[in-house]
Amino acid sequence: MVVGSTSPRCITSSHQSTRTLPLALAALGVVYGDIGTSPLYAMREAFAEEHRIAVEPEAILGVLSLIFWSLVIVITVKYVVFVMRADSRGEGGILALTSLIVPSTPRSRGARVLLLLGLFGTALLYGDGAITPAISVLSAVEGLKIIAPSLEPIVLPGAVVILVGLFAVQRRGTGTVGKVFGPVMVVWFITLAVLGAIHLGDAPSVFEAVNPAHAVSFFAEHTGRAFAALGSVFLVVTGGEALYADMGHFGARPIRIGWFTIVFPSLLIHYFGQGALLLAHPEAIEAPFFLMAPGWALVPLVLLATAATVIASQALISGVYSITLQAIQLGYAPRARITHTSATEHGQVYIANVNWVLMLACIALVIGFRTSGNLAAAYGVAVTATMVITTILFAVYARHALGWRWAPLAALITLFGVIDLAFFGANILKIPAGGWFPLVGGLCVFVLLTTWKTGRSLVYDRTMRGRQEIRPLVESLRGSQFPRVEGTAVYMTPNSNEVPPAFLANLRANHVLHDHIVFLSVTTEPVPHVHASEREEVIDLGGGFHRVTLAYGFMDDPDVPAALKALVGVSVSFDPDHTTYFLAREAIKVTTLPGMASWRERLFVFLHRNAASAARYFGLPDRRTIEIGVSVEL
Repeated sequence: MVVGSTSPRCITSSHQSTRTLPLALAALGVVYGDIGTSPLYAMREAFAEEHRIAVEPEAILGVLSLIFWSLVIVITVKYVVFVMRADSRGEGGILALTSLIVPSTPRSRGARVLLLLGLFGTALLYGDGAITPAISVLSAVEGLKIIAPSLEPIVLPGAVVILVGLFAVQRRGTGTVGKVFGPVMVVWFITLAVLGAIHLGDAPSVFEAVNPAHAVSFFAEHTGRAFAALGSVFLVVTGGEALYADMGHFGARPIRIGWFTIVFPSLLIHYFGQGALLLAHPEAIEAPFFLMAPGWALVPLVLLATAATVIASQALISGVYSITLQAIQLGYAPRARITHTSATEHGQVYIANVNWVLMLACIALVIGFRTSGNLAAAYGVAVTATMVITTILFAVYARHALGWRWAPLAALITLFGVIDLAFFGANILKIPAGGWFPLVGGLCVFVLLTTWKTGRSLVYDRTMRGRQEIRPLVESLRGSQFPRVEGTAVYMTPNSNEVPPAFLANLRANHVLHDHIVFLSVTTEPVPHVHASEREEVIDLGGGFHRVTLAYGFMDDPDVPAALKALVGVSVSFDPDHTTYFLAREAIKVTTLPGMASWRERLFVFLHRNAASAARYFGLPDRRTIEIGVSVEL
């Protein structure tokens, strides 16, 4: 059998060589929405009333200098240039980065600490994934109040309706959504650049903000208040982690092209334009984004901003799908029904259960916090913590996988670390005002991830206690007196070398063997499709026993009965009317045995009961499938 001989990196490269520009356009509609809509509220929040910073020239230049250097160092240098080099089979995100540096079963204390850090950073992204759509959509719909204050009562209902519509179209797939959203985001970024350009002449001195001395003097003059304002400045870079997590949807090259050719220049021009507007008209701080537009353009701008913020939500939504898929593949989440929405891009997936839970969380946030200003107070704590963890993990990866020397690595990581920790410290101040929400949400997800992983390990160890290898067992059964019955029995097993628990349980209970016995394992290869001629590996163990491995691509539906029936050149008959499939169905009991706390064991039992059915996933016929209960004590 020749399966997966082409590396996923080569596959990605071959596609991108001919599809780079279409992918870059689609990436604009998925990856950069979060960063691209920050101009709606970032500058305004930096001068929020609670910060008590006057809208005066030196403060404006200081904030703008912080914005400029944050975009340069955090997004451009850290994520686009360096962190995106760390991909796991084309997938990005903090969980993929963790899998690159920590083995699946870490043995050292240091490896376990890194693993837990990576899992906690992953969990925090779920909280951020709920806040981003809520604050983005709500901030745009609030533009209705600028058009006419009498429209304020429809802001919340309008935001809820838009969110429902956004999550309803997710099943069409990231690629399809990106093709629709991409052109809209091109218009959005052009609009940002135009709005900024027409105001640069209001105060040409705004370009002095490129000098980092203004950021330093801003902190020197305002001290603690400037530090609090830094939590609002952070809003301009909130899409960094989503950018990395979405890498598997489009590939690194299209994302980089989009950043350097459209996104980064447009954002710089726009932020400097906002700064120039405020230098000339400090009173515009009430709504600097919308007040940049002439009166006749206000209504179209509100409509475009609403569309852009809907699209902005896509970055985190797609990122949550990606990290959920990675969590399932790495054994940290129960099996779920995953819909692959592209035959060419591995990472484009849709997970219905995650989609609807995320939608409900977003709606609850909109109703609970009521304004984008209130949501801004909850925004940033989780993602800054994730950014700190990403810096730590990337340092380990760069040292051990990329072989970087200590001196340049230490200099770069120190730069990233100081900035990340400053943003994290500033956002900690937001915890009482709502920053607790993503932390609590992230902690809950972290508990779920670690509970499932630990629980599955305990179940495997206790189910396979006294485990036997297949070949010695087959040898021992060749001369046995067990009667043979007509037909073929297929026992599914995750480990092709070890005897399935269902086989031993059936043998002990019925004391018979089928004429033909197949130990079957199914693998998923990192390619879209596996040709039928390359799907199977069959080993004749003698005495009517066979070991079969079926390989599928990530876009293939694993129809096990059809694949077995198509096998040729083997002595096994897979007549549907004479083939019986045996699965082990674990009946898990909570006990006082060493393992997990009782409440975590109960949580694991709940997750286990609600995991997707293996029989349905593999297409097994209900009338010919037998699930044998295997009692497992946790």
